[in-house]
Parts: sequence; C-alpha cells; structure tokens
Amino acid sequence: MSKKIVKKVSQSFKDQFKTKPLLVFSPGRINLIGDHTDYNEGFVFPAAVNKGIVLAIGKNDTKSCKTYALNKKEFYEFETKNIKPLPNGGWRNYVLGVVGELSQIGVKVDTFNAVFAGDIPAGAGMSSSAALENSFVYGLNELFDLGLSKDEMILISQKAEHNFAGVKCGIMDQYASMFGVKNSALLLDCRTVESKPYNIDFEGYRLMLVNTNVKHDLSESAYNDRRAVCEKVSALLGVNALRDATKKDLYTIESDISKEDFQKVLYVINENERVQQFSEAIQKKNITALGRLLNESHEGLSNKYKVSCKELDFLVEQAKENSNVLGSRMMGGGFGGCTINLVRKEGFKEFKKDVSKKFKKEFKKKCSVYSVKLSKGTRIIN
Repeated sequence: MSKKIVKKVSQSFKDQFKTKPLLVFSPGRINLIGDHTDYNEGFVFPAAVNKGIVLAIGKNDTKSCKTYALNKKEFYEFETKNIKPLPNGGWRNYVLGVVGELSQIGVKVDTFNAVFAGDIPAGAGMSSSAALENSFVYGLNELFDLGLSKDEMILISQKAEHNFAGVKCGIMDQYASMFGVKNSALLLDCRTVESKPYNIDFEGYRLMLVNTNVKHDLSESAYNDRRAVCEKVSALLGVNALRDATKKDLYTIESDISKEDFQKVLYVINENERVQQFSEAIQKKNITALGRLLNESHEGLSNKYKVSCKELDFLVEQAKENSNVLGSRMMGGGFGGCTINLVRKEGFKEFKKDVSKKFKKEFKKKCSVYSVKLSKGTRIIN
C-alpha cells in the first residue's frame, strides 16, 4: 500500500468535502496457481498483494452520493433510488452495483461522499474491480454500521460484478481481496468457499509480475467456450463438476469427445491436482517443487487449454532460460495480461532488465515489470 496514495486520497477528500474521512484499503490479488479451476468447483491458490485501492468515505447530508475517481479525475453523482447499470459506465457501475445490490437484500444506504485511487496496474489481471467493489462495501458497512459479515460482503461485490458490470466471475477475486493474510496465500475450495492460509517463505526468491500490456479479443469467447466444454464433459461423466473427475474417468469417454476437448479437460484435472501439490510443497518448504509446478501449469494452459498467446509464451520461455528464475506461468484468464515468476533476489534486477529488453526487441513494444508482496485483506487504515 502506497502511503503517497493514502495521503493524496485523504487530502482530496478533505479539500472537496471539508470533513475527515474513513479510510479503507482493499488489495488487488494474484493467483499463484490454479487458473480455470474455479468454475469447475476446484481449488485455487490466490493471495492479496500490497497494491490496491484506497478509499476515503464519509456521510453527507444531501440527497445524492458524490464519488470522485482521483486517478481518472472523474466525478459522479447519483441518488440511491432505482439504481441501474450505466451503458459503458466503467468504474461507476462497480460503485452503483454495490449500492444497488445492498438495496436488493433490503439494506438501505444513506448518502455519502467518496474519493478513491489505486496503484493496481491496468490490464495486469490483478482484479482492480474486486478491490474497488470490496472497498466500497466494506467502507459502507463500517460507515453506516450495516452489520454485514465479510462473507456477505464478498457476495455483494460478486453480484455487483455480475449484474452491473456484466462479468459472470467466480468468487476467487473478491474472496482473496477481502480475506488476504500477510505473507500468505489462500488454498481456496471453490465449492465450499472455505480457505486455509499458507504462510510462504520464498527463501531467497521474490515474486515478479511481467505484464505483456496486451489483451487479445479472443478472451471472452474463449472463456465461454472452455466453460461449456467443462460442463459438457462433466455431464457425460455424470459428475457435478470436473473437480469430481479423475484421469481414469476421463479415459473411459476418450472416444466420445474430440481430442481438443480431451486435452482441455485433462488440463483442468491436472491443474486441480497441482494446486494441492503446491500447498504440500509449501508445507515441506520445497521451493524447487513450487517452481516446477508453475512451469507445468503454464505448459498445460498453453498447450492443452490453449488460452495463452505468443507474448505470454515468449516471456515464459525467457524465464525458463534464465538461471535466476525458478518457475514461470501465465496468470489469469489468458490471451494477455501477466506472467508470474519466482525470481532469485540477487538476480531480480538483471532478469527485469534482460526480459524487458528482449520483449521490446521481439514485439516492438514494452512490457511492464512489478514486484509484489503478499498482503492482508480489505481493512480500515489510519
């Protein structure tokens, strides 16, 4: 969390509204391993990070809510009656969504003033939307003493995403942002929505995100296609979700599905196993195994599930050729966004310089490199 952003947000609120605000920090998230397992009711391994959204919020005595997006220098005012999503509303729909979904469960929110800003890199797949939703629902819960639990709050955030932003996301992003534990990742069971924190000592290594700064148009249709394949094969196998399927089960219907669909489902089954192997490697402090599992995950995402792209594959190949990198994989839905890398501390700057130079030479554009630390979840700050 940037102290500079906290100060700027707080000062902006005081300048505009002449009162002292309640301050909330809501982190973005990474997913160490386990992509496309969430909608198969499987396991994922997310963590909140030290980049996120800072929200300043306070009551007002007018008939409308006033919200200022400091990064964008955009002001929005709305009333709390008959809230509906805006066409191309952008960040406004996340705020409207939280207030609207609260009203759907019978929770009336009085009018408020708010200023927010963040340092989550755009397009990096670190869930700035979940952080924004969580910051507002958490802030409103505190401000108006709504009495909501964190579990209830993340469902409000998820419904805001579904019904106001039009993204039918799982619960992972909101969960990781709300429940994050410092220096830990969460082994999250997407069926029971229960998690276990694993304190991670990366020993002489650090996490590096390398953002391709691209997002290919295939992402939405490809996501829907893969989800349909998973649901179709689950029905063929007679299970509720692929979380319940084994490789032995899959081979019994190999001749009934296409080779491509077979490979996609095989990836999901393998990835679900890898997530659990990852948690075992953390317990055993087997840092080498963590790197190997990251590499295997990317191989599956790229060659079996087919959701990578040339930019992501290039970055992973560069990482595999560098002795300072223990493991690397694409992170998120695919077709752009980031790779996540486990990089030796002493070689961090060298790898950053090397991969940036090679990426620019190959694609004639820049990638962006970030270091992240595992953080606590959404909370009040001073």
